[in-house]
Amino acid sequence: MSTAVAPARTGQVLADLLPASRVRDVALVVGGAALTGLAAQIAVPVPGSPVPVTGQTFAALLVGTSLGARRGVAALAVYAMAGLAGVPWFANGTSGISVSFGYILGMILASAAVGALARRGADRSMLRTAGAMLLGEAVIYAVGVPYLTYAADMSLSAAIAAGLTPFLIGDAVKAALAMGLLPTAWKLLKR
Repeated sequence: MSTAVAPARTGQVLADLLPASRVRDVALVVGGAALTGLAAQIAVPVPGSPVPVTGQTFAALLVGTSLGARRGVAALAVYAMAGLAGVPWFANGTSGISVSFGYILGMILASAAVGALARRGADRSMLRTAGAMLLGEAVIYAVGVPYLTYAADMSLSAAIAAGLTPFLIGDAVKAALAMGLLPTAWKLLKR
């Protein structure tokens, strides 16, 4: 059983299938930031951790994958800057810098990584999508956990226990959702 979709034109992401214009790009960037802000409101506290489980990492990776690296980074940068400026759309309706802000910085870098992979077709099959999402999650943790160590004055092992380990199952679920969603979108659009 093959999960691959016939390749689209080289270098395309889902957003490129919309008619090209600056208005489109601005709308996609603002929409990506808003989607991430809305998804951040899906927040579940994790006992013993200052970092909740949220939908924002899933949204950030979908934004990067579907918009491509350039627009994905722009969307996540708008999300971060607006939150720093006081828009209450970080997890649990917060804004400003917190001990979990490193994860937001990681999301900016992760959107670049998954967006670049999507341009190379990583979002067109289940297996490649899973790999792209897991790489994106790893980038988020590579920034978020050290930042948590510093900002919360924790040891690295305590930060891993509070800011990585409790989230691994949820990340696997997010990758599975993306594995179904993105290749299916390409398959439907091919018709």
